[in-house]
Amino acid sequence: MSNFTLVDPKGWDCDLQSVYSAYMGHFQLHNVTWYERSWGVFFESFEEFLTFSWPTITVTDTWTGRGHIVVRMSSVGAFLKMLKTRFGETLPVVENILRVTPFETTQRHLRTINDYATYKKVFSTVPAAVLSAQKVHVRNGEPKAIRELWASKDKTFLALDFEWSERNAASCIEWGYAAVRCNHLDTVGAWPPDPEPNYRRGHYIVAEYVDKVHNRLRPSFPWAYAFGESQMIPKAKLPHMIQAIISSLLSPDSETIPNTLVLVAHGTTGDLRRLEEMRIKLPHNVLILDTMAFERQLYNTGQRGAMQEPSGKAREAGSSLSLPALLQSLGVDAQRVLHNAGNAAYTTLLALQLLLDPDTKVPAPRMPSGVAAMLRAPGRSPSMPPGIAFMPPPALFPPGMGILPTGSPVMFPGGASPDAFADAAAAHSKRMSYFPNHRSVSDHRLTPPIASHNGRLPGRQRVSSVNDVSEMGEQLAAVNLKNRTVGANTSPHSR
Repeated sequence: MSNFTLVDPKGWDCDLQSVYSAYMGHFQLHNVTWYERSWGVFFESFEEFLTFSWPTITVTDTWTGRGHIVVRMSSVGAFLKMLKTRFGETLPVVENILRVTPFETTQRHLRTINDYATYKKVFSTVPAAVLSAQKVHVRNGEPKAIRELWASKDKTFLALDFEWSERNAASCIEWGYAAVRCNHLDTVGAWPPDPEPNYRRGHYIVAEYVDKVHNRLRPSFPWAYAFGESQMIPKAKLPHMIQAIISSLLSPDSETIPNTLVLVAHGTTGDLRRLEEMRIKLPHNVLILDTMAFERQLYNTGQRGAMQEPSGKAREAGSSLSLPALLQSLGVDAQRVLHNAGNAAYTTLLALQLLLDPDTKVPAPRMPSGVAAMLRAPGRSPSMPPGIAFMPPPALFPPGMGILPTGSPVMFPGGASPDAFADAAAAHSKRMSYFPNHRSVSDHRLTPPIASHNGRLPGRQRVSSVNDVSEMGEQLAAVNLKNRTVGANTSPHSR
């Protein structure tokens, strides 16, 4: 094993031990007295069979995910040719050899096995190959691999989300998480999980930035956490808090066994980069699951049925859904604020469970605990949107048009990240929608004319900055003053 040679795994598809097993079965089926033949010495045991010197590599099967030590079919032919040359007898090529389809596409380490000790050394590397392939399967969102993780009931799924300052990429203003410990719940007989009582969740607001750092292109609402109580934490302590929570759910690092922790996010690139910037340590065997990729794979393989864009066109293969669009496609009320790290983490984990188990009980929507923040002075942070943002919007598509109603999933062609489209929209129009039902004026070109009031569509006010909050406060004060003035000048019997 000292020589290091790399080979292309294409064509390496015969499991080595199955070659020996297949010939033993062939001898049994056809009553071949191999033990009386001169060449029978090679079949007295698997150890003797290996003395031929077999060139091998380790791969995992594309469908089953299992690891194998494989040889080329040409090596089997060379073995049969050796028997004919040395012993003058021809053995047929049997058909019941286990054939695998290598998942790996990069070059693999070639090892020649000529004794059982070498075979054991190579065999010990198979679990590492299985783990490496499993990480790729899960991160690519392959439904079979993810369903197996969920069905095993021994993993902990941790969804997390960050909110960062638009002006300073080094400033984290919020962090939220939600976790479901499947092994614990299965042990106590609480399977499948009920999100409301069984999800461990939390939401942390960085104290130094609360009511001071305001995102304008993509406003965040730190006081709009709808699944519990928000907690303020000093900036210096946030990384320690995140590390402690993750550590409480981890199993030891290993090169051969996957971690019990599965990290979940909707579009994992940004969250993983934030963890690295904050120097949060993750074991190498942690599996990373992207709900965006998982849903896209389900749709591409026909497991989500037919879906349409708001324009009425069929959804393109390979397109991705934003988190609000995914939730609405699953029948979840997506009117709650998703630009809150705690809400986003919770609903990401909920979306994953609904994709795996459609019978999951969806928690009843409730008003965020930070509703009192709306009573603050209008010059302070727009910590949460006005209550009207939680009301259903007016119908934009009348019945009979053959177009999905308001709130239909928003598509992202080509598998691109929704963030890319959001950034492009912001750069083009300097404003964007933060709910799936928020639409710009240009979005209503396909709809019948709708009466507007002061240039706004009816049914809801759009709030995107502190100035808008102040404007609404001034308007309400003016209306109140007018009512009081009219009431003072009106006869008591004028009603």
